[in-house]
Amino acid sequence: MKRNGYLALCFVMCLTIFSPMAIAKEKAGQQKSDNHFAPQASSAVMIEADTGTVLYEKNANEKMPPASITKVMTMLLIMEAVERGELKLTDKVRTSERAASMGGSQIFLQPGEEMTVEDMLKGIAIASGNDASVAMAEHLAGTEESFVTRMNERAQQLGMKNTHFVNSNGLPATNHYSSAADIAIMSRELLKHEGITKFTGTYQDYLRKDSESPFWLVNTNKLVRFYEGVDGLKTGYTGEAKYCLTATAKRNNMRVIAVVLGEPDVKTRNNEVSTMFNYAFTHFQVTPMYKKGEPVRTLVVDKGQKSQINAVTPHAVSLLMKKGESADTFQKEIVIKEAVHAPIAKNQVIGHIFIRTKDGKEVNRIDLFPEDQVDKANMWEILKRTTKSILISY
Repeated sequence: MKRNGYLALCFVMCLTIFSPMAIAKEKAGQQKSDNHFAPQASSAVMIEADTGTVLYEKNANEKMPPASITKVMTMLLIMEAVERGELKLTDKVRTSERAASMGGSQIFLQPGEEMTVEDMLKGIAIASGNDASVAMAEHLAGTEESFVTRMNERAQQLGMKNTHFVNSNGLPATNHYSSAADIAIMSRELLKHEGITKFTGTYQDYLRKDSESPFWLVNTNKLVRFYEGVDGLKTGYTGEAKYCLTATAKRNNMRVIAVVLGEPDVKTRNNEVSTMFNYAFTHFQVTPMYKKGEPVRTLVVDKGQKSQINAVTPHAVSLLMKKGESADTFQKEIVIKEAVHAPIAKNQVIGHIFIRTKDGKEVNRIDLFPEDQVDKANMWEILKRTTKSILISY
């Protein structure tokens, strides 16, 4: 069926993945009246990770100091650099005097000391090392200031409207702030890099293990050890910010992210996050639909080095429902362009998945992207392809 140059195919299915910018649009079973899940937190939010659906919120857009939760963005930029091939986990990172001088939580890097990216990530994710964060920032961008510029640019790209970073580690600084909702957005984005939980989900490890003075790491997020399914993500504390946490847990294909800011102490912080997780896993369930990068449809490429390209999902796509709810209450429509013209970039939107209720209300849309970049074909390639097509037709 043709419509405005698109192919539309309808299927009865589900509720699926939201773009990071749309986290707060759809709220399932959200508690608004007494905020009883996190009564001691100044601000809180809980989302289901695949869809981005908000399950609970309290002052979620209020600007607050994020303390070391700032390091979620630092780790995100590191993981994205690794994914792009700009950085390897085995690369050596040299510590500057400035990085070594950072106070607060640290792994006690010495000026001139070298560690691999993997070990630096351990130091950031497990021990919340301020020195490791600055060392990585300088390694990636030359200076921490340049790295912070990248942090703020990435925050804008993700739709984090109530965030501004001044440093890479969350040490107290004027005009350094974020919100629970924004922290959920960047936490969700970081979790798209599945390898990160290797670090954030580790309870204890060592640095300089083979040296004369090995350094024992113990995760500042005790829920990693004491709550089933928790494998991250990042704690934070300063006198101004109080006790903060962005935590994630996964059970039965369902991953939940809970953020609390301004808690009075560690015990209260962990208890309130546990209560939020208990609610989510008791009342909701998910059914996986597409894996990350799974082809959804194929479309024709005009004048490209490839004649066809797959439209794929950018992330895992799942159906989120309240327990006992039927998937038949939702409709899925896939709309793909008939053809696209080369060149095609990997970040170019070439189709959508629309999710609607039975009465036609649009719940969400998911952008689809090309599986690979496609460069424009030269005249010789186009001529060969045309000639081959003519010969086949005869």
